[in-house]
Amino acid sequence: MIFKEAEFQLKDGRTALLRSPCEDDADEMLRFIRKASGETDYLMAFPEEFADFTLEQERAFINADYNSANGLMIACIVDGRIAGNCQISFRTGMKDRHRASIAIALLKEFWNLGIGTKMLGELFQAARERGGIRQIELDFIEGNDRARGLYEKMGFRITGVKPDAIRMKDGTFVNEYMMIKRL
Repeated sequence: MIFKEAEFQLKDGRTALLRSPCEDDADEMLRFIRKASGETDYLMAFPEEFADFTLEQERAFINADYNSANGLMIACIVDGRIAGNCQISFRTGMKDRHRASIAIALLKEFWNLGIGTKMLGELFQAARERGGIRQIELDFIEGNDRARGLYEKMGFRITGVKPDAIRMKDGTFVNEYMMIKRL
């Protein structure tokens, strides 16, 4: 799916642009996710897990959403750089096509500027426009209180826990929580 570009003001007064990433963004998107995953332990992968990910693979990943009727990716551009991205994936089975899953990541320097709220709002709108979506789902890692606060502010509620689902680099295990927002 393709997102129609939209500009908005950040809390610090700068202008941000939301748009679908394209093939030409592949190199910067790879740099973004490697950096973002190294700034927090709360994304679902460590930066070294992207070390062997090629530009061709990233282009294919971007194109898959760009050309899909069942997925949408949005990049947030601030000062000419990717500050964050988010994605919604719509389920297609007869029994679960009322559900969608989302993911979001932001570089640390762009936290607390309103980007996460804006991107989530756009994903909710995409779900409403698709029609038939009754719930949006996400998972977060125990200890990620900032993200949990954002998700709860946006209407998500914890619906379950996967005990010891995530193994941290120091060998400790933490829970993964499931959240749902009803549309």
